[in-house]
Amino acid sequence: MSFAENLRQIREEKNISQEKLAELLDVSRQAVSKWEQGIGYPEVEKLLLLSKELDISLDSLMETEIANGENPETGNVTGSIVIESPNENIVMTCCKVMSSPQFKGGKKSPKYALIGMQSNGGSSFCGENTTFLGWYASQESIANEIRSIYEAIAKGIPAYSLKYSVKVEKHLFSVKIK
Repeated sequence: MSFAENLRQIREEKNISQEKLAELLDVSRQAVSKWEQGIGYPEVEKLLLLSKELDISLDSLMETEIANGENPETGNVTGSIVIESPNENIVMTCCKVMSSPQFKGGKKSPKYALIGMQSNGGSSFCGENTTFLGWYASQESIANEIRSIYEAIAKGIPAYSLKYSVKVEKHLFSVKIK
């Protein structure tokens, strides 16, 4: 599902009106409506607040697949790889990676987030657990990262360290690129 579909479904499951959600986030009801229609996306700060107010992880809220085991440059790729995210101090085994939709925000805000889907132990099927892996300044940088990860899987490389993610400073409800 897309960000818009996830947001609408989660908001409705929690019995929160667009008006109430807009009030909680200090935005207009029209802004929430646009997000749910896929016309726009919230700024990074609002996205973090949205995650908190809806009591849902950013991973679940932003789940939009860029690659589902298939990459145009590497063909159909299956397998898993250990990914290290040095900027976030995360190491996990992934069978798939995904990108968030583009975030709005200031010039110093990251524009995308990379999400890894964890494999089920020794199983060949992907699990349902997702983990945030890193922030990205541009669509080009996250696309390069995803392509590099799938190329490493195709070559049988057992581990990969993120190369294109950016370091950020985190505040209560904001994220800025260092």
